[in-house]
Amino acid sequence: MNGQQHKIFSQGRIRRTFVAGIFAFVPLAVTAYIVYWIDLHTRGLTVWLFHRSIPFLGVLIALAAIYVTGMITSSLVGRFLLRIVDAVLIRLPVVRQLYLGWKHIALTPGGTEGTFSRVVLIPDESGIMKQLGFTSGRVVAGPVPSYCVFVPSSPNPITGRLFFVPVDKCQVIEVSPEEAFKVVLSTGNYVPNLPPASADAGPRNFSPTSASE
Repeated sequence: MNGQQHKIFSQGRIRRTFVAGIFAFVPLAVTAYIVYWIDLHTRGLTVWLFHRSIPFLGVLIALAAIYVTGMITSSLVGRFLLRIVDAVLIRLPVVRQLYLGWKHIALTPGGTEGTFSRVVLIPDESGIMKQLGFTSGRVVAGPVPSYCVFVPSSPNPITGRLFFVPVDKCQVIEVSPEEAFKVVLSTGNYVPNLPPASADAGPRNFSPTSASE
C-alpha cells in the first residue's frame, strides 16, 4: 500500500513539475518568437536608416516607441487625446458595442474599470473553502448589494464561472491581477504572500450610466 501511495505521489509530482515547466517555457518561447518577428520585419528599416542590416536594432526601436507611447498616454495631453478617441468610438454605430464590450472586460491595472480590476476570495458552495476570483469592484444594485465575480478555471483562465456574491461575503485582497493570474496559471505552484483580507475596499455603486455602457 505504501508503495502504491509513493507511486501516486511520484506521478503527481512529475505531473506538477511538467506543468510548471510548460508554463515557464511558453512565455519564453512566445517572447523569443515576438523578438524574432519584430527583428525580421524591421531589418528593412535599419537598411533605410543606416544603409546596412543591423540585427535587433528594430527591436530596440520598437521598445523605444512603446515607451514613448506610454509616456504620452500617461501625460495630461495623452489622457486628453484618449478621452477624445473614447468619445469618438462610443458614437460610432457599429464599433460602439464592440468597443464598450472590450472596455468592460479589459484588464485595467490600477483602475476601477474592467472585470479583472480587483482580486477577491469568495466562499465555495460548502462555505468552508475559498475561491479566487476577479471583480470590477462595482456594486450591483438589488435587494442584496453584490459583486459580479468571475472565478477562472485553472490552468486555463479563459473559461470559468460567474457569480453574483453579496458584498459582505467577498474578501478583497491587496494582490495585483497579474500576481493572481500567476497563481491560476501555475495551478498553485506559485503563491504570493497574501496580506490580511478585507471585507470591503471602497466599492463604487453600479450606476445606471455604467450599466448601460
